[in-house]
Amino acid sequence: MSFQTKATIASFGGKLLKLTHNASTTGCEMALNVYLPPQAATTKVPVLFYLSGLTCTGDNCAEKGFFQHAASQKGIAVVYPDTSPRGLKIEGEDESWDFGTGAGFYVDATKEPYTKGYKMYSYITEELPKALFSSFDQLDSSRVSITGHSMGGHGALTLELANANPNSSMTQFLKNPGKYKSVSAFSPIANPINCPWGQKAFKGYFGEDQTLWRDHDATELVKKWKGPLDVLIDVGTGDNFYKQGQLLPENFVKAAEESGHKGGVNLRVHPDYDHSYFFMATFSDDHVNHAAKYLLK
Repeated sequence: MSFQTKATIASFGGKLLKLTHNASTTGCEMALNVYLPPQAATTKVPVLFYLSGLTCTGDNCAEKGFFQHAASQKGIAVVYPDTSPRGLKIEGEDESWDFGTGAGFYVDATKEPYTKGYKMYSYITEELPKALFSSFDQLDSSRVSITGHSMGGHGALTLELANANPNSSMTQFLKNPGKYKSVSAFSPIANPINCPWGQKAFKGYFGEDQTLWRDHDATELVKKWKGPLDVLIDVGTGDNFYKQGQLLPENFVKAAEESGHKGGVNLRVHPDYDHSYFFMATFSDDHVNHAAKYLLK
């Protein structure tokens, strides 16, 4: 599957590529950003997938999150995908900012009409990586980590746990052992079955099947986690969504501890910081460095 390069931008000694390609899982053209660090000019480099939050595209964090700073120092490529299919003309997909367009929640919908194209789980875990690794020789498919913000934090946590947890019905453990070397998240929707954003999305994409809801809830997945756990989560006390109970990271920490992983989640709560890219830009180096511990072993 070929990519079209719409722009090449110099960034921290490397190159930020703005790409598009036709995706079969989503049934539309998908846009994304890929940052190639300077080291990619001479050697294969590991990859950090960054999953964006509600309403965002692959442009937002690439232009405001400053992950490229530490990525250029460590020699790590960063992939910034989109958050949903676009332009499918499904009735209702553009009626609200927290569902449908820009809000794919990194799941494969099972409820009509969203079974048409709303397959972001398959796109992120299967189609996009295969396309990237076949098109860019510089990317090392054996060294991949994942991170994300808000809805993307939910995506990062659930994709990591579901892809390595043999007790999850969504697992690809036997086919893809150790798909991601590490996971971290900014302000993640950590317990979506218990917050308004998650309940709205899951009802819309899955219907009333609570089993499917739990299969895409990080707090539920970590209860069954059997392997080692080292998760970095950052949240700010000035985050209105945190105050409103949309994120619930403490529920994730509690579930991890109760499943025998005390200390496996490093939840850092920062005074005053909000939900914005100002927050993320402040601590993005830490998340790249967290990934680097595992990608550069």
